Amino acid sequence: MSTVFTKIIEGEIPGRFVWQDERCVGFLSIDPLAQGHTLVVPREEHDHWVDLPEDLAAHLMVVSQRIGRAIDAVWRPARVGQMIQGFEVPHTHVHVWPAETVEQFQFVNVLRDPDPAWMDEAAERIRAALVEAGHGSAVPQA
Repeated sequence: MSTVFTKIIEGEIPGRFVWQDERCVGFLSIDPLAQGHTLVVPREEHDHWVDLPEDLAAHLMVVSQRIGRAIDAVWRPARVGQMIQGFEVPHTHVHVWPAETVEQFQFVNVLRDPDPAWMDEAAERIRAALVEAGHGSAVPQA
């Protein structure tokens, strides 16, 4: 059975994509810790990140870093957070988001039902920063 992330990747469920390549995608979290909270997800379903092929794990980190740099360029936060915890969806995913405080690393603080316009703005800003950084070939159209 496909995970919810596979359904998003395949277009069965809508997502706000900021990155797409042959191995992974990046799209905004529907329950963000902050504006711009992005999930980097391999196209292949792997429940636990320790089971990823090493080259795929390395690719996810490179893409997460590129998206993290774009987030840093847009929001200039105190830190760009990154976390793999994987309890809510059995499909490895890397969380990347702008953080001002350590409290923004706690998933009990997610924003429920964020404004769609706020989310669209975040996706567009990240896509623009990725294009500016030279990654336009992996940046999908809105």
